[in-house]
Amino acid sequence: MKYLPLIVVTAALAACANQPVPSGSQSVGTSQQPPQAVAQCIAQKWANKSQQQVVSQSVLANDQAIDVYVPGQQPPNGAAATVRPAWNANAKTWVGFRAGGGAGGDATGDISACL
Repeated sequence: MKYLPLIVVTAALAACANQPVPSGSQSVGTSQQPPQAVAQCIAQKWANKSQQQVVSQSVLANDQAIDVYVPGQQPPNGAAATVRPAWNANAKTWVGFRAGGGAGGDATGDISACL
């Protein structure tokens, strides 16, 4: 019985260490900035560049995980930057790109500029 708490903690840490990449996303990179700041930077770059509205969708409470849709794309299947908490100790935020139902153009370059 002494070892049960240790086993539970070990299992929980192993599950966190193996967090999967969001479905259909390819990794773009990581950032030391919090997820909300990275998502806001991406949305601003895309909005300024395209002069179109950019849709952001919070996926996790307190804007800890956010999908930022490429201008002209809409949830749930549109092309989007997927901004998530990082699961390694060297970064706060992981960012990927999901091509979704539309072309992303040079979206990954814009995303990289915000990392």
